[in-house]
Amino acid sequence: MMQYNKRMQAAGVLLSLDGLHPPSMGARVSFADGQPLVTDGPYIEAAETIGGYWLIDVESKDEAIAWARRCPAGEVVEVRRIHEMDEYSADVQQAADGLTDMQNHCGGRR
Repeated sequence: MMQYNKRMQAAGVLLSLDGLHPPSMGARVSFADGQPLVTDGPYIEAAETIGGYWLIDVESKDEAIAWARRCPAGEVVEVRRIHEMDEYSADVQQAADGLTDMQNHCGGRR
């Protein structure tokens, strides 16, 4: 797995990666009735869990899939895009003014 991570880093596509503890060690905060409800893990309805993530910066879905196909994870790798600010309506962009600066300050997306 480290060789895979190093190849992504050397290619200049790797932005972030981390492993995640199992759901049994976490909690969920839901807002079904508008009030926060905390449920400690494990969760009965959790048939599939995420064990970790890679955040990569590539030109296309096909390129992301090509990287996922090389992954030695052995189970499932899900490929998803991150919303870009210009995909939102003007009112949402205005309400989120400063978000990009916040992401950059926190070490998030470029």
